[in-house]
Amino acid sequence: QHMEANPMLQGWSQQVLAGRSVDVFVPRKVTEPKSAVLFLHGHGGIRLTQNEIFTQEFEQRGFVAVCPDGGQAWWLDHVCPDFDAQVSPMNWIVDQLMPTLQSEFAIAERRTALLGVSMGGQGALQLAYRHPLQFPVVAAIAPAIDFHQLHGMGLPLDQIFPAAEDARQATAVLNLNPMNWPRYQWFCCDPSDVDWIDGNQRLVMKLSSSGILHERHFETTFDDPEVAHSWTYFNAMATPAMDHITGALSKL
Repeated sequence: QHMEANPMLQGWSQQVLAGRSVDVFVPRKVTEPKSAVLFLHGHGGIRLTQNEIFTQEFEQRGFVAVCPDGGQAWWLDHVCPDFDAQVSPMNWIVDQLMPTLQSEFAIAERRTALLGVSMGGQGALQLAYRHPLQFPVVAAIAPAIDFHQLHGMGLPLDQIFPAAEDARQATAVLNLNPMNWPRYQWFCCDPSDVDWIDGNQRLVMKLSSSGILHERHFETTFDDPEVAHSWTYFNAMATPAMDHITGALSKL
């Protein structure tokens, strides 16, 4: 029996931007100066077109939201066949999507905040660390920072890196520039998120030892590893993440 896909929530549409499928949310009343949130999804590929909590946040705050489909390519500056045979996800965002976003939706430069969960959370941090002037505002929910742990499990990650050590060298912790970093970064992780809390705490140590300003939130916990890295936690962190983004954009 054919099952119809659940409809998108009001305000969302699927568009082709810079040659790729992108979900776009336009609020009924846009906040001035016009700002956008670029959301990077996790490994499961779940976007926000049916997520009432995040959609309500975008609507209430008047943000355009853009959610591209990145496959399972980890949003890195490495080519992955699961995304594209020639162009890395990061280069596509910087070189193709952002100019399109700025022209099509009249978003000024530096007024696109980065937001992501899990794989997309670490991708948002990576993008902000590599391009901090273009992306001074970033919020990462449960970022899967130590993704090299997943190497060798038959995922598309194995096609990007020949070995786990090569993957580790590409993690966010090892790609911080102590002289050039995003002005407003915030990330969170449930302490019971056994797979990813260590990488988050290691990132805190690296940021602190480098004197890099940041905010983190490790207080909220469901005391359950199954829930700690799920949409129950991601949704619980939607408001604090958007509070950070709203406050930071107001200071630019």
